[in-house]
Amino acid sequence: MTEDDLTSQPGQPRDTGDELREHEVRTALLELLAEVGTVTATEAAVRLGYSSGLCSFHLRQLARHGHIEEAPHHGGRARPWRLRQHDSTAGAPEEEQFGDLARGLEDESWQRWLAQRDQAPAEWRHDEAFSAVTYLTPEEMSRVADVVRRALAPYQDREQRPLARPDGARPVALITRLFPLLPHATDEPGR
Repeated sequence: MTEDDLTSQPGQPRDTGDELREHEVRTALLELLAEVGTVTATEAAVRLGYSSGLCSFHLRQLARHGHIEEAPHHGGRARPWRLRQHDSTAGAPEEEQFGDLARGLEDESWQRWLAQRDQAPAEWRHDEAFSAVTYLTPEEMSRVADVVRRALAPYQDREQRPLARPDGARPVALITRLFPLLPHATDEPGR
């Protein structure tokens, strides 16, 4: 055990003095976690075609550098991992980096869908993409976000409990971004 082990906060990445370099396996693992939510090293190995030992090593590296964390689980030896859940009181720079990573993975998944949807089974060849612009107060924007979260709540346990998934269920990206539209430099304030 090192001094870093004793002084680091639980759930916080240790400062190792080195950046985590981009790596093919780690990138694939992050994309898989963004797609399916949680995964064990064995599940990742089956889905990605690597050995479970290699996946386990890179999952631990991603966790060590604060990109992922162990997901809650009920006993057993299997260690499910998930993208790190950030506390809303956490420092903005790290949160912004995670947001950029998540948006990049979302955008990449969307582009992959557009390029390959004709290869999906017929019943899955559509999407439900939509967007809207409306005028809201900050409080109303928060209420809309809460409504979306409550609408999704009945389906959230399916990530952790595969047996709760109905036949034919597949991972589906659910992306909601609520943000104020900033005026263009030529717009008048308040319009």
